[in-house]
Amino acid sequence: MAATYFQAWRNGDIDSVRPLLHPDVDFAGALGSTHGAAETASGLAGMFAMTRQVEVIKRWVDGPDVLTWFELRTDAAGPLPVVNWSHVEDGQISRIRVTFDPRPLLG
Repeated sequence: MAATYFQAWRNGDIDSVRPLLHPDVDFAGALGSTHGAAETASGLAGMFAMTRQVEVIKRWVDGPDVLTWFELRTDAAGPLPVVNWSHVEDGQISRIRVTFDPRPLLG
């Protein structure tokens, strides 16, 4: 699930992420929060569009929880160290938490 999510991000392919999202997915990150699959996919699409490179450094899996440490590069900043914590329920991502220092992206 997490590998598919990050591969879709690398490819800028938000359509591949939509079926991975639980209808009531909850997202909270350094640049905002969303609730529901449509709102979350829309927010992720914006992030995908500004991304130039995503390099996964390490992934840990503990039952339904997946923690991914990665570096993010955009035209404005990078590499930015980022941690993504996803929770999977019934085969879909139901919660995403992302933390990083957003200052390089904010100018």
